Amino acid sequence: MVVLKITGFEKVVEERIRAAQRKGEFDNLKGLGKPLEHEDLSRIPQELRLAYKILKNADCLPPEVELRKEIIRTETLLSSLEDEHQRYRTLKKLNFLIMKLNTMRGGSVELEIPQQYEEKVLDRISVGKKSKLSP
Repeated sequence: MVVLKITGFEKVVEERIRAAQRKGEFDNLKGLGKPLEHEDLSRIPQELRLAYKILKNADCLPPEVELRKEIIRTETLLSSLEDEHQRYRTLKKLNFLIMKLNTMRGGSVELEIPQQYEEKVLDRISVGKKSKLSP
């Protein structure tokens, strides 16, 4: 049998909770009478879970998530642009955002998001080689 020792601080906290219950301060809480929602935080490191939970409750997103949303918006904008000058500027912005996200993550290079110009550069190099080989 485990005996829990209650400290003076815990007694004060319990008394304040009971007083608030008697006053009805908990009667109109969101989700009253419903089971608590369980969040899977297993992918978040143990030492960051509390901070992420506080940010989520305050409707604040971690910087990485905000940046990822900005990347998605920029990709959408890029796909709708027709002006080459605007496309180039937006592509530069997109690559900067991707580089910033990859830097924030600080992980392995193999897990980084590739920047968007890679395929175009390879296509131009292969086209240049073909034209040099052609008579």
